[in-house]
Amino acid sequence: MVNLVLKFISSCRASGMRISTSEVLDCLRHLERIDCTCEPEFRAALRANFAKSIRELNHFNHLYHLFFHELRLDAADMDQAGQIGEQIRQVTNLLKQDSPTDADYQAIIDFLVGDPHSLLKELHRIRTESDDSPQAVRFNLTPLGNRLKILMQIVRAGSAAQALIKENSKGIDAPSRLLLARHFEERLARAQQLLMFEPLSDQQGLRKSDEAGERLKQLGEKPFSSFTAKETLEMREAIGVLVRKLQNISSRRFAVRNRGNLDVKKTLRAAARYNGVPLELKYRRKALRKSRIVTLCDVSGSVWSAAHFMLNLLYSLQDCFDRVNSFVFVDRLTEVTETFEENDINEAIEIVLKKADVNYDGTTDYGETFRHFKRNSMEILTKKTTLIIVGDARSNYLNPEDSILGEMRDRCRRLIWLNPEPEAIWGTADSEIFTYSHYCHEVRPCRNLNQLISFIEELVM
Repeated sequence: MVNLVLKFISSCRASGMRISTSEVLDCLRHLERIDCTCEPEFRAALRANFAKSIRELNHFNHLYHLFFHELRLDAADMDQAGQIGEQIRQVTNLLKQDSPTDADYQAIIDFLVGDPHSLLKELHRIRTESDDSPQAVRFNLTPLGNRLKILMQIVRAGSAAQALIKENSKGIDAPSRLLLARHFEERLARAQQLLMFEPLSDQQGLRKSDEAGERLKQLGEKPFSSFTAKETLEMREAIGVLVRKLQNISSRRFAVRNRGNLDVKKTLRAAARYNGVPLELKYRRKALRKSRIVTLCDVSGSVWSAAHFMLNLLYSLQDCFDRVNSFVFVDRLTEVTETFEENDINEAIEIVLKKADVNYDGTTDYGETFRHFKRNSMEILTKKTTLIIVGDARSNYLNPEDSILGEMRDRCRRLIWLNPEPEAIWGTADSEIFTYSHYCHEVRPCRNLNQLISFIEELVM
């Protein structure tokens, strides 16, 4: 029994459950005080020691059923174990000789025998790689390729087992061959189910706080590209709260102008008109300057979601700046400043992203965009202007016209580039972000709401 429990613990660890040595020792001591032939008591003892949360409880239940029911022939059917147990070992030994160096294939063969450790370990590695990958990349081919590789090994093992049973080199009788074929078919089907199985995430199955701040914190780290329609509405409300907060900060800057350090000279000069009675206090105050903002937003398919949120926020922040000139582009530039000024936020965003004079199906061309801006709009850039460009800098191998971006930088106070792509893939394929970065005062990632909020707070404050 101890060896069986230790094998189960090894399988649990291979599948990603954290089980310490002290927990193993506690479990073995508890098993001494129960009837291990009573499955409810046996299962409760293992579960009490190894499943430490609702998430782990679901994972434990899945692994327990797999190990003690689906893979244990001796527990499920003693008669069948006695009939084909030896034949199973003979066939799997022959199968192992086909590819002794292929770890995935050997893991599948071990699974057919009843040892899931190697397969569970490999599947956990694949899931871990998938979880750690950048979430803005909607098509992560690495874990998909690894799963496909294991699926091919499952199909290969099934074909090889079928061929050996038909060949019948070990002289197995017909009823036993039928049982063998059924056994391998069921085990391979179960291996495919394991390949498709995804354990619950850390957040599923847990009671979540209903507080708006907690909800915002959870969504703040989520990439724009993975938002559902409901989450998009939640983010709009959150953005509205942020905008009101920043507008209040901007207003308070003007309200506190009559407080601060006393300006003695101005106070005496003002009091001279009344011979010093009454005394009107004058304060030293720095002239408050509102920035002018010019935004160029890529609204092509690759950055659609990020552009949507950026335009949403910049629309709401118009009161925080002297002037906001907004442009959108795919293969050519279109100004949408009047659209923002004449419509409410939802209607304005709808027009910009669906009805504006933009070739939404065109090929992104940053070079042509910069040429168009130089011809028609360069005069709006002054030393009071902050130029913000939102885009992935992927220009489909066309001329990037980075020299024009240099001219734009020379004319404005600050040039900031917000890139909604993961930093890991900047500069790959047709990305010109490193070419453009030489002319920018700042290049920063902007993949989720937290990064966007951080940027806007720095911009306004």
